[in-house]
Amino acid sequence: MQQSDISILIVEDQTLMRQGLRTILDLEESIRVVGEARDGAEGVREALRLRPDIILMDVQMPVMNGVEAIRAIIAAWSQARIIVLTTFDRDDYVFQSVRAGAMGYLLKDAPAEALLQTIRRVHAGEVFIQPEIASRTLREAATGRRRAGTIPFDLSEREREVLVLLAQGLSNREIAGRLSITEGTVKNHVSNILAKLQAENRTQAANIARREGLTD
Repeated sequence: MQQSDISILIVEDQTLMRQGLRTILDLEESIRVVGEARDGAEGVREALRLRPDIILMDVQMPVMNGVEAIRAIIAAWSQARIIVLTTFDRDDYVFQSVRAGAMGYLLKDAPAEALLQTIRRVHAGEVFIQPEIASRTLREAATGRRRAGTIPFDLSEREREVLVLLAQGLSNREIAGRLSITEGTVKNHVSNILAKLQAENRTQAANIARREGLTD
């Protein structure tokens, strides 16, 4: 394996799916599959043993499910970068996976190129949730978050405050003054918000916030 290769661990209980993923990934020169696991518990052991660059994690598996496995891995190795790859687009799985520490969420019927792009984006430090899932989940979460007492995609209270002011058209300097924090801190919060909302820029983030009712 070359120094620049992205090492991958596949955690998937279906043999055909594991083999298919390995075939797709092994065709990429810059990506190497270094291990496989057939359930969440084995996935935790292999993740901590191999310390791969990226872990592809199924959700529903025997012994230990994907969300539990993510929690266990992150608890022992906080730098782990995990992408949930599943057939399920249920909102509770998305929220639970992100809260547990996953940096990506992709459906198994996504094109191979989407998988490769997600791997590279997460490897670069981005948080990436398949846009179709992100849009629908934000829309549904906007109506249910008050009842559940949660904030979509783990926006912190401070990030939510910044988002509200951003959606009102305030500049970073104005937001910093309003919240009594530094402009650099505002920039960091804005970067996190863009990543979590899968927005390309401030305008798109503001539009998402207003459309989904996140700034009420």
